[in-house]
Amino acid sequence: MMASSACLWLLRRSFAVLMCFALSAPLVARELPDFAGLAERQGLAVVNISTTQAIRQTRPGVPSLDEDDPMFDFFRRLVPRHPNSPRGPELDNRSLGSGFIVSGDGHVLTNAHVVEGAEEIVVKLTDKREFRARVMGVDARTDLALLKIEASGLPRVSFGDPSKLRVGDWVVAIGSPFGFENSVTAGIVSAKGRSLPQENFVPFIQTDVAINPGNSGGPLFNMKGEVVGINSQIYSRTGGFMGLSFAIPIDVAMEVQEQLRTSGRVQRGRIGVVIQEVSRELADSFRLVKPAGALVSSVEKGSPADKAGFEQGDIVLSFDGRPVGESSDLPRLVGSTRPGSRVPVQIWRRGGARMLTVAVAELAEEKPRKVVARVSRPEPTSPNKLGITVVEPSAEQRRDGRFAAGGVVVDALRSASARAAEIQSGDGILAMVSKGVRIEIRSVDQFNRAVAGLDAGQVVTLLVARGDVQTFVPVRSLER
Repeated sequence: MMASSACLWLLRRSFAVLMCFALSAPLVARELPDFAGLAERQGLAVVNISTTQAIRQTRPGVPSLDEDDPMFDFFRRLVPRHPNSPRGPELDNRSLGSGFIVSGDGHVLTNAHVVEGAEEIVVKLTDKREFRARVMGVDARTDLALLKIEASGLPRVSFGDPSKLRVGDWVVAIGSPFGFENSVTAGIVSAKGRSLPQENFVPFIQTDVAINPGNSGGPLFNMKGEVVGINSQIYSRTGGFMGLSFAIPIDVAMEVQEQLRTSGRVQRGRIGVVIQEVSRELADSFRLVKPAGALVSSVEKGSPADKAGFEQGDIVLSFDGRPVGESSDLPRLVGSTRPGSRVPVQIWRRGGARMLTVAVAELAEEKPRKVVARVSRPEPTSPNKLGITVVEPSAEQRRDGRFAAGGVVVDALRSASARAAEIQSGDGILAMVSKGVRIEIRSVDQFNRAVAGLDAGQVVTLLVARGDVQTFVPVRSLER
């Protein structure tokens, strides 16, 4: 008994000693990366770019959007007005940006919007030497420009692999925010593969690195000192840093600059389809196991996709053996394919997968959309299980081509589901997909009969036409 008590006492004593030691031991602090060494080594290849324009822009650096456009204040390009720029209708406009040297013989990569409209471009090195630059090529779709200065033996950056970046990795930006040359900021990767409005060919790297006007075109480094991106855009309500910065992956940029260096222009593939994201409701309607791929909302007549046998309602699952996880993946995959290539495409159609082969054509300049005038509407009928009041197309509407094969016109919305789907008065409804079966809509009576057969709370997909654009929209029927 005494031996047991002694053992228990020793155990308690030992535990107390260990706890005291643990509490008194100093905490081991994890050191931050060596930003100083990286900046010292890599800053030599980062340049300041200043431009002169004979015609001053009213809002430098902001995309040419109407001020009432909701996107006007969403993304601001990163080119500031030079603080010493003279004012007046006959005087020059000056702006500043950043860039970096990609070859020792004087090739410099930057953003296209940095040099847009410039009559004179000056590249300033860290050793204070200045060179006039000429533009070898510009690609507006990726917002990249390749410049050339007459110099040799210049310091150049090395390139990393953006695919190896992980969310949470440290990254460093070097540039000229507000004209302060070779400013260094650091942060982490916030997300990868971001799709931004009106940017179809770039899977942006999102970071929380402090990026401000003037950082445009500057490099984004990983902790090995390798360039992994080009700082291009910020999300801002004020024009300044708000913790959301976006960089073009360097592998995308180098593919573009190679074409700009050899031919001065970029060739991209196209197949002639309009696509949309596959939501969970749309996936269920098309009997797809999970929401993935790109849903084809329309096929351009006579296009490569049309000739290959693509149909409206197909879901593209892979292109040239590469999976299409999000709809935004498809434009990038098609765009990076050399025109003239014949490519296998896996699609989902009527509840099963099948293969098509498409001959990729070259992407041309975008055509402006047609403006569709408002037309008078016939008398509406009563709302149906979807809460949508529809009417027959008028003679004018039938003549404009949208309703040549049938369809009905939305007159009013009487359900929250229809309003949430952003269907609008005046839209055309051309078809309905219910439980994987597509029904072409020919008349108001036929549409209402089809809707009357829906189960309470069932989600169906409507093919909606607005102007020249057709899109698939999921709508839930009324519960009772």
